[in-house]
Order: sequence, then structure tokens, then C-alpha cells
Amino acid sequence: MTGRFSIEEVAPTVDGGRYPAKAVVGELMPVTVTAYREGHHALGVNVVWQGPDGTDRPFTRLRPLGVGLDRWEAFVRPDEPGEWTFRIEAFDDPYLTWHNAVTKKLAAGQGLADLANDLAEGASLLTEAARSLPLNAESRAGIQLTDRGYAYGRGSVITESGEIPEAAMPTPRAERARIFAAAEALRDEELSLVERTTPALQLEDLLWDKPIRRYPTASDTYRVWVDRRKALFSSWYEFFPRSEGAVLPHQSGTFQTAAKRLPAVAEMGFDVLYLPPIHPIGRTWRKGRNNSLMARAEDVGSPWAIGADEGGHDAIHPDLGTASDFREFVAAANELGVEVAMDLALQCSPDHPWVTEHPEWFTHRADGTIAYAENPPKKYQDIYPLNFDNDPEGIRAEMLRIVRHWMGEGIRAFRVDNPHTKPLDFWHWLIGEVKKTDPDVIFLAEAFTRPAVMHGLGKIGFTQSYTYFTWRTSADEMRDYCQELVASAHYMTPNFWPNTPDILHETLQHGGPPMFKIRAVLASMLSPSWGLYSGYELFEHEPRPGAEEYLDNEKFELRPRDWERAEIEGRSLKGFLTRLNEIRKQNPALHWLRNLRFQNSDNPGILVWSKKDPDSANTILVACSFDATAVQWSTVDLDMPSLGLDWGDRIRVHDLLSGANYVWGASGNAVRLDPIFSPAHIFTVERIGA
Repeated sequence: MTGRFSIEEVAPTVDGGRYPAKAVVGELMPVTVTAYREGHHALGVNVVWQGPDGTDRPFTRLRPLGVGLDRWEAFVRPDEPGEWTFRIEAFDDPYLTWHNAVTKKLAAGQGLADLANDLAEGASLLTEAARSLPLNAESRAGIQLTDRGYAYGRGSVITESGEIPEAAMPTPRAERARIFAAAEALRDEELSLVERTTPALQLEDLLWDKPIRRYPTASDTYRVWVDRRKALFSSWYEFFPRSEGAVLPHQSGTFQTAAKRLPAVAEMGFDVLYLPPIHPIGRTWRKGRNNSLMARAEDVGSPWAIGADEGGHDAIHPDLGTASDFREFVAAANELGVEVAMDLALQCSPDHPWVTEHPEWFTHRADGTIAYAENPPKKYQDIYPLNFDNDPEGIRAEMLRIVRHWMGEGIRAFRVDNPHTKPLDFWHWLIGEVKKTDPDVIFLAEAFTRPAVMHGLGKIGFTQSYTYFTWRTSADEMRDYCQELVASAHYMTPNFWPNTPDILHETLQHGGPPMFKIRAVLASMLSPSWGLYSGYELFEHEPRPGAEEYLDNEKFELRPRDWERAEIEGRSLKGFLTRLNEIRKQNPALHWLRNLRFQNSDNPGILVWSKKDPDSANTILVACSFDATAVQWSTVDLDMPSLGLDWGDRIRVHDLLSGANYVWGASGNAVRLDPIFSPAHIFTVERIGA
């Protein structure tokens, strides 16, 4: 930065601008900065927002955050995916300086003699402002978010719909005429002091939006990557196609039989279906049931041991069907409003074609053998990790080819297996290459790893990330962790999963159906994106002894389920999950992460939080118990401004789960949560008066 004024602490930025910040189409992204100048003259600050096509959008002016803090904020809203840029500009605002001085002098009772110079200087300023006013298309700049909607400049609310009516936007010619008339009034000695100054002082909103800008100083330019909406708001469901329609002991399901499960997935409201690897599975060192080292002849093996005589990462396991069958499966899902996500697991079985065609892509031990995967003392003899260092150009080209191959088959979302075990610079390159041509592609990082690595993957380009949600088992832990995620929302988007094929937490092992409800409420209402692994709705909870994973794990065997019988016998959570996803879709407040606010509960076993939609009156308030065994009571106090309300307001809260209604105020609100009947309340909020 060079220029007259100081511009510091620009946000959102990632590692000082090394990587782009993130947002999604339609999201209100906060832009903040510290900017200041010498003396008492007014400083103006605006953000110049540039779209993926490289053209400047009308600037948006930042408003002060508090008095005397020199912190400024505005909201910008990207309207298409791709890489955007922004810069901050600070400038001398002579009209605002004049306005502040004249207002104070009039309030102090000073007369015409005292303000003679101010009147002349004001007339000159307004003439300058009128002549510099553009006569082209109206500027949309200066639109500010308020608790009730949007305000034009710093004036009254224009609309709560998110659209600025054309009638509310005066034409540039009319604006120019108004400014000239105010300048003439300042010069008119026949008028009283109040009559001379009032028209000029009433231009504050107009000249806030279209100011006189002197000595502009620009910051560096920063990047923002904008994804499609599903990158932030989505509901994922995982199943193994080979289990859907399978016949034990070893007849695999197919894409055709798995397609029969698609309507149930769509009916539950899930809009992304994640498939574990669908490729041929190696036979050498194939794992048996429950991860045993010795496989029986009929054992189907782990889908993550990719590659056999039938092909590798660009092939389909012949038991599942053909490429045509897969395309029909994807099309059937899309017709139901469900997008298919594929697993991208960059590892091989000993039988993968790459092992013989590209031995340089693997690490060799001292005895000449290829090193299999290990996490001592655990051994994964059925998997060979890739070595990205021996032939980086060759391996990068092949991995990009694989991704583009499946993109050509209709896949626009990838769940990436263990990305933290591959070089981050590789992922930065791969995701960047894909996004250059296809900015809508989503990459979900399955990275249960160290915090710095998890955050690093978000910074270098991963769209979403698995999180530590599963292991946050108290209200305090969950609150603290979610606040960390909100603080990282400009580069890391969470996806909350209560279970995965690898993870069956002890809370689900022992908590019974109430805990399954509790964890589903927490995941679906706290995070805009969440997911479940098939079997959750049947309360599957039997662990392999001594492990945090399922007994008779589907990773190593076929596991067909009798869904209809479970529903008939009342052993299904399908209806509850369906209702959660309905609530999510019907309430835009739940579509965002940055709007998460926690409310006060005097019971440490109950978490209370709220989300308010910036574009509507929709507000959701949730109270959820962490206790699956006993009734819990709490008194809840609300931060009313965070709900868009005044402290004295009364509200009607309507429970979207039970249908009950209550009248609440700022404090002393009673909550009773029964783990059997109602472990959570999900309220809409309606103001009913003071």
C-alpha cells in the first residue's frame, strides 16, 4: 500500500493473501479493515469488488464499527462462482467533514456570521460533487445490512426482500439537480440560516453513497474464491452400492439394485449421495471380515484397496455393472434432486496396473519390495501408498486425468480419502487446475488429522472438510469448537458427520435412540452441511471389541438391510431425519455458518443457539440436550439484538418438532428436554410486541 492514509488488518484474507478467502454465491461476506488518518477530518473507506470477468463492480462503502476504533465494515455479495478480487480504498471525504462541522456549530447556537465561510465552502463542495456525479447507470453502492433488511446509504430501510426497488433509486440527473439546488440555497442570502443549510445537510445519504473522494489510497488486492451454494449448504448420505440389493453370502448388489434405494434417500431430504470407491478391488493381501488378515474365497475386500486385473481408478468393479449402468444410476439420482459424489482415494492395491506400469510412483523398501501402508503398529498390506516425489509431473498428470474422467461421467463432487497423507502442494495444484475450467466442482476433505493440517487443507483449496464434531460430546466443547469454525469461515467450511464407516463413537455405542436423535440435531442445525453413513437411521451401534468402529464392518463385507421391515417395526429414524432436512430447506437461516450465535443456558448439559437469515425475518432458535438418559431443565436468557430484536420485545417461539408454542422474553425462559420424547426444541421466532 502506498498513499496518504493508513490501511491495515484487511479481512477476509488467508495467510496475508497467499491463498484466496472463500464464500459462496449469494452469501453476504463481511469485509473489515482498520483505516485511519491524521487530524479530525473525515475519512471515507470503500471496497472495490471485481468479478471473475475482471470488471469492477460498483464500490461499496464501509461503515464505522463503533466510535474511535478506526474499524470499518461492509458486506458484499458475489453472484457467480469463480475467483473474485477486492481492494480497500481510503479517501478524504470533504463533504462529511463539512457536514460534521456545520452540524456541531448549529447545535452550539452559532449564527450566520460564524458560518459565513462554511456556507461558501459548502456551496463550492456541492458544485464539485454535482459535476463529478456520473450520468450512467445507477450505482448500487452503499447498500448496508440492518437488523430489518437493507438500508440505502445510511437512511431508512428500503426493503426486507433483499431487492432494491428501482423506484427507490433516484436517477443521476435528478440527484445532480438536487445537489445543485442545495448549493444554490447555501448561496441565497434571502433565506434564513436554517433554510440555507438544511438542503445541504440532507444530502448526507446521497453523498455517502457517491462521495467526493480526495487523495485516494488503495490497499493490496486480495482474492476470494466463490463456490456454488451447495459448497456451503448440503445434506450428504453415504451408502455402499454393493450392499444395496446384495444377497448373502457373496452376491453383490449392482448399480441397478442400488438405484432402488435412491427414492428413500431423496425422500429423507439428502441432496448429495456419496459412494465409497466403485473400482475393481485387489486380491493380493485382501482383508477379510472385520479387517482380518486372512480373507476367505467369498470375501469381497475393502473398496479402498483399489485396482486389479479389471483396471484401476478409471474402471468400475464388474460386480457393480458397466459404465453405462453407472451413468444411468447418476441420471436417476439427478432426476430425484440428488447429486452423486465419488470417493477419490489416491492409493492402490498390489494388483493395480500402476504397480507394473509405473513402479516409480511407489516407495521401495531396502529389500526391493514396495512399501505398504502402515500406521504402527497397524499394517495395511492390501494398500500401497503413492509416492508423489519420484515423478511429480507424471503422477500429477495422471491424477488430473482420473478426476476429469469422472467429471466427464457427470460427477461434480468428490469426497477425498485421507488427503492429509498426500502433499498439500499437490492438492493445491490439482484443485486449482480443475477450478480453472470447472469452478463448480466440490472437494470434501476426509481429514481427521491435526488442526494445523486440517486448516491448511481448507486454505489451499478444499471446499469442505470433515471435522472434530464427532468427539465434541459436551455443550461447552461443542460451543467452543463451533466458535472456532465460525472464526475460520473465510477459508474452511465444515461438514458434520455423526458417523462414518470408520467411526462409531462411544456416545452412539451406548446412548441408544435418544443419542442418535441428539447427534443428528446437533449436526444438522449447527452446520450448513452435514452427512450420515447408511445404517444410522436403524440405530446401528454394535462396535468391534476394542475399536471405535462397527462390528461386521461394511468396509469388508456385504451388508444388505431390510429397510421396510425396520420402518414397520418402528426401528427406524427415517421420519425424524426427514423432518430435520425439511426444516433445513424451509428455513434459510440454517443455510449459513457465519450467522451462528450462542445463547445462555444455566444448565451445562443443554446447548442453545440461534441463526438469523440476513435476507429475511427467518430466525431459528435451537435448544438441545446432551443427555440421552435423563430429563434436563434449563433457564434460557437471550441476546435479543442477535435475533434482530429489542431487549424489551416479546416473542412467540414455535417448535417445529412438536408443534408447541411458547411466549418468551429476554430472560427467564424455561426449557424442558426429555430424551425419549423431545431431546431438542427447534423454534422459529416471531416478534409479538413489547
